[in-house]
Amino acid sequence: QLPNLKVVASYGVGYDGIDAVGLAAKGVLVAHTPDVLNDEVADTAIMLWLAASKGLVAADAWARSGKWEAEGSFPLMRTVQKRRVGILGMGRIGQTIAERAQAFGAEVLYTARSEKSLPYRFCASPEELAREAEVLVVITPGGPATRHLVNREVMEALGPEGLLVNVARGSVVDEAVLIEALQDGRLGGAALDVFEAEPKIPDALKAMNHVVLAPHIGSATVETRAAMGDLTVDNLLQFLADGTVKTPVPECRELNG
Repeated sequence: QLPNLKVVASYGVGYDGIDAVGLAAKGVLVAHTPDVLNDEVADTAIMLWLAASKGLVAADAWARSGKWEAEGSFPLMRTVQKRRVGILGMGRIGQTIAERAQAFGAEVLYTARSEKSLPYRFCASPEELAREAEVLVVITPGGPATRHLVNREVMEALGPEGLLVNVARGSVVDEAVLIEALQDGRLGGAALDVFEAEPKIPDALKAMNHVVLAPHIGSATVETRAAMGDLTVDNLLQFLADGTVKTPVPECRELNG
């Protein structure tokens, strides 16, 4: 439908909605906005982890509702100190999350397509990572290759004391299985920024006190969105100047020269 298309500049780091392989085959460059949102998304992941572990949302409701006066102290929650934090997807954002987790004395484990030269323990599969971790942070790309990567086996390996944090894409987690695991007590809790059919969120998730929900706010600050917008425009300006882009997606790096 666009025979003269030469470049696609995406406003975001994820590009699972773009056929980058097909576009590259037609000589069309695809650019995205990596790096400028690493810190923001990592901050969101840590925020969700802390909020779920400390029961922040439920505690806020307890304080506002008058239950503190009527029923007494809020139930005890779990510490975030010295936890085993597993990171599913050790790219730029995953590494930033790992650095932040260490401020809480975390032992960091990870899995990725291949082992990296990092000071963290590598696990060969998502199941192994979940079995070893107490908190599992999902920050892998979306798309067909990772659809339902966090499946029944992964959730059961994480277990009734485990916490799942998803700041990747809703498609990476099997949402129906997640709901079952949370309802049955086979998974301890979840903190979710993304959903399979967002902005629709299943009512079952909304009804659970051991689930923290956010409306896909991973990079949603004025400062970070401005930086993403600047990079999106810079990619277009550079293409108009010399036919290349500043931050091509991996599938287009060779085409970018």
